[in-house]
Amino acid sequence: MSDILARVDRVASDAIRSGAIETDTSGQFPRASIDALRDAGVLGIGLPTELGGAGGGYGDAVWAVERVARECASTAMIYCMHVSAAQVVGAFGSEERKRGVATGEELATLAFSEAGSRSHFWAPVSTAKAVDGDVQLDARKSWVTSAGEAAHYVWSSQPVAADGPSTLWLVPSDAAGLSIKGPFDGLGLRGNDSSPVTGEVVVVPESARLGDDGAGFGVMMEVVLPWFNGMSAGCSLGIAEAAFTAAAAHCSATRYAHLDSALRDLPTIRAYLARMRCSVDAGKALLADTVAAVEGGREDAMLRVLQCKAVAAETALSVTATAMRVCGGAAFRKDVGVERNMRDAQAASVMAPTTDVLYDFLGKAVTGMELF
Repeated sequence: MSDILARVDRVASDAIRSGAIETDTSGQFPRASIDALRDAGVLGIGLPTELGGAGGGYGDAVWAVERVARECASTAMIYCMHVSAAQVVGAFGSEERKRGVATGEELATLAFSEAGSRSHFWAPVSTAKAVDGDVQLDARKSWVTSAGEAAHYVWSSQPVAADGPSTLWLVPSDAAGLSIKGPFDGLGLRGNDSSPVTGEVVVVPESARLGDDGAGFGVMMEVVLPWFNGMSAGCSLGIAEAAFTAAAAHCSATRYAHLDSALRDLPTIRAYLARMRCSVDAGKALLADTVAAVEGGREDAMLRVLQCKAVAAETALSVTATAMRVCGGAAFRKDVGVERNMRDAQAASVMAPTTDVLYDFLGKAVTGMELF
């Protein structure tokens, strides 16, 4: 285990674990958990140490999110979004903003999905126009994680003047003209502060642009998609791992007093647990190969990036459903733990790029069609 992952493990085992149930129950943003990750110096994972980041690379980020998700999926998704946004800021932002997100003093997030284009995050319908030397942004963002807590949004719009499907901007969350629908009250990921954000006559300087005008799509595909999909897959598999662990513990400890036997003594229960273990391990094997493909620059890297999120999301759904089944009526009690895992697992399959969209991309890829 790398030093970075060892630090993440310590935070996950302590602050994140202790706050997870309250985060789910109250639906409040897990500020103490995010602060603990920042104080451990791991919020800026994948960014250079000379900027105050944690260093490390793609694989460190993927497995860090997986470890956090075993304890609190809300914290893991906030972490995933910050690191994804920070990669863009690290590549195109000012030195001040790079340092802010690298140290974790400035929490960042993605603001891509829109009411007009739904889960087709790569096709913003929001607008950007030049106004008196600045740029005016207008948009209806459908979901933004950490909407009320992040300091900055990595924001997509149509280009100001260039050809291309999109342009990216770094928008401060306190900019005039922004409004957050919040607070979030959802089925799962209850502490991730995900809300619609509307921008009406939001004025930012030209220097807020991240990359060239019209080049946003390339940044989304080359920078954001690999990091987001990999970490999202890690989040789903962390949830599945937690559900398996809780179910195995419950089935080992719970007994039929009149038979002097445990649930695990039933062959059907053991078979379900075996299938769960196989599913989680298969998902992790694919994710490990995705990391190897991305870090090694393999030709099949994008195929793996598309596959890993879809497979992990499906794995989390099936494993948590099975955990509910093998734990029986006790699974409906929150203290067993699998009920929270089951609810948290629902998000990934409908979070852009959705599982169905990924399957369409994969179908195109394996039949030689253009993805977009």
